[in-house]
Amino acid sequence: MRCVRLQALAVVFCLALRSGAAAQSPALAVAAASDLQAVMPVLADRFERETSRRVALTFGSSGNFYAQILNGAPFDLFFSADVDYPRRLEAAGLTEPGTLRPYAIGTLVLYAAARPGLDLARGLAALADPRVRRIAIANPEHAPYGRAAVAALTHEGLYDRLRPKLVLGENISQAAQFVQSGNAAAGLLALSLALTPALRARGSYVELPASLYPPIEQAAVVLNTSMRKDAARQFLALFDRADVAQTMKDAGFRAPPAAAVSR
Repeated sequence: MRCVRLQALAVVFCLALRSGAAAQSPALAVAAASDLQAVMPVLADRFERETSRRVALTFGSSGNFYAQILNGAPFDLFFSADVDYPRRLEAAGLTEPGTLRPYAIGTLVLYAAARPGLDLARGLAALADPRVRRIAIANPEHAPYGRAAVAALTHEGLYDRLRPKLVLGENISQAAQFVQSGNAAAGLLALSLALTPALRARGSYVELPASLYPPIEQAAVVLNTSMRKDAARQFLALFDRADVAQTMKDAGFRAPPAAAVSR
């Protein structure tokens, strides 16, 4: 009986040491596009439970992260909402060779609060309703969803007419906050954010036809300044798994055509 107790204590002691070591190791620093705010914490938690490695998430606009990384921001991984930014970093020699990979295709939606009660079946034309005084979009200067919004409005011949109504969020998450707070009656948002409980409780949305805007191709890359490259590659490998692919789909993302998902 005493031997069994000693073995149990030994197991507890080893687990405690492992937990302590994980707590002391530096966290994996992940820069993530704002449309990932609902799903990335779920994946980070899964990774932490499976590996005992901590993950520190920072959300923002992809363009701003790109500029920060060019200026030496100490991230290990960059999840961009625009594949072009990781490609530029790769061309500049700032990424680990062979780590750039697509992880999702984003979807743009027209979202409107319950009031003023727009007919979303009209699509973007509903935004011309005089009851809509402000329309939230992400800043197209550095946010892929903002560029997609401008492209969709331009395609429908509405951009010049609606431009005075546009309010720009620093990123797509802030654009969603404008609608959620009532500072805008409608917005062109990421499906991943429109699916969150806070926005679903306040209004409704329709997906915009993909033909209205260029594909929102999202990609991730390991940065060559990372001091935790093995852990970064391990985190990136999550996106090859079928269970993670399903989690991303449930969160409002489509799989990229070239993505290989292991079974």
